[in-house]
Amino acid sequence: MFYYVLKYVILGPLLRLLFRPRIEGLEHIPEDGAAIVAGNHLSFSDHFLMPAIIKRRITFLAKAEYFTGPGLKGRLTAAFFRSAGQIPVDRSGKEAGQAAIREGLGVLSKGELLGIYPEGTRSHDGKLYKGKVGVAVMALRAGVPVVPCAMVGTFEIQPPGQKLPKIKQVTVRFGEPMEFSRYEGMENEKAAIRAITDEIMYAILELSGQEYIDRYAADVKAELEPAKKFPRRRR
Repeated sequence: MFYYVLKYVILGPLLRLLFRPRIEGLEHIPEDGAAIVAGNHLSFSDHFLMPAIIKRRITFLAKAEYFTGPGLKGRLTAAFFRSAGQIPVDRSGKEAGQAAIREGLGVLSKGELLGIYPEGTRSHDGKLYKGKVGVAVMALRAGVPVVPCAMVGTFEIQPPGQKLPKIKQVTVRFGEPMEFSRYEGMENEKAAIRAITDEIMYAILELSGQEYIDRYAADVKAELEPAKKFPRRRR
């Protein structure tokens, strides 16, 4: 109930009023049945803008940190995400990927829409990074189509680290559903799931027009952390 109140009464109308999202390709979202919506991830605002414009309910796999934050702010954030039906996923450890796949397949088994960001984390610089293969595994195991999605302009309104978004028009663009029945039964073959994932990322790239980096965003972020903690002093 909270999801629909939030979508149609509170947050949805407010987001449409403030950001006047330009919506393209909404007809590509299936009217019923299970499907995966795979998008780029540029901003915290993405969590709200995409669900606000999709007519059907969509469940996202959200990072566990949104549910475990300290203090009053942390409790409010956790309550918000739980009430909106989002699923926490621990992204640390060897079993993290398998846990995400199990949770995602649970959503798809109910004939619902699953939202996922194949990059695994927000882009820190507005570029599109290499996708993780979980999206391909879920698409094959569940036998569902993947709808590519591109958020355009959300990095500019709220880049990482900026608490409040700027009021500026954004675009949400959906591509034609992609089906991978030709790979049926190959979800355990690394070459197959890598090929599917790259195909999905290329579709997102075509929609977004971003610069593509053939590396995982998390790895690039990890390399940048020491520079942030210990900036070089000017001589």
